[in-house]
Amino acid sequence: MTTPPDHVLKLFFLSNQLAEHELDRVETEYSVDLRRSHVRSVEADQDYYPQLEQSLRSQAAAMAPHYETFFALENSIRAVVAASLESQEGDDWWTKGRIPPNVQQDSEARHQREVDLGMTPRSQEMLDYTTFGELSEIIKANWGLFGALFSSKKAVERVMASLNSIRAPIAHCSGLAEDEVVRLRLAVRDWFRLME
Repeated sequence: MTTPPDHVLKLFFLSNQLAEHELDRVETEYSVDLRRSHVRSVEADQDYYPQLEQSLRSQAAAMAPHYETFFALENSIRAVVAASLESQEGDDWWTKGRIPPNVQQDSEARHQREVDLGMTPRSQEMLDYTTFGELSEIIKANWGLFGALFSSKKAVERVMASLNSIRAPIAHCSGLAEDEVVRLRLAVRDWFRLME
């Protein structure tokens, strides 16, 4: 039996997470316990968290699954991009001309800012310093490689643009309207459909 490629395993994991979120939603919406022994949230800072308004804490709890979904999705897309470029160019693919120059410069500048601030760098991988929109630029710039993974370049552009629009309120701690929650679910489904 052969082992599936890493990106297939990561996509399976992400699909599982999305199913878990949907089950969480059903449990909350219908006040049922499906006996999954599933803990939804991590323990909050007990010194300061209780001092925040209950309405804000409730909004944060409602947004947490959307953040988790997008976090997993965005990082799975990064993994697909990295694995594809590494398979073509080797471990040093970042420096082999596959990354649009403006994306490469901006990512390296973001990394350097963290270093200059004395922060612990979020990663040693420059791809982790790209924005979501820049991931789309990398895919488009390397369509000869990614075209084998996706059904349509225009569809990838449309789905990535849609996901990027939905990402903004999630990443910037705003609420997500119910229509946008539906749009997020559909965009995630669209993403996986692109890879069929």
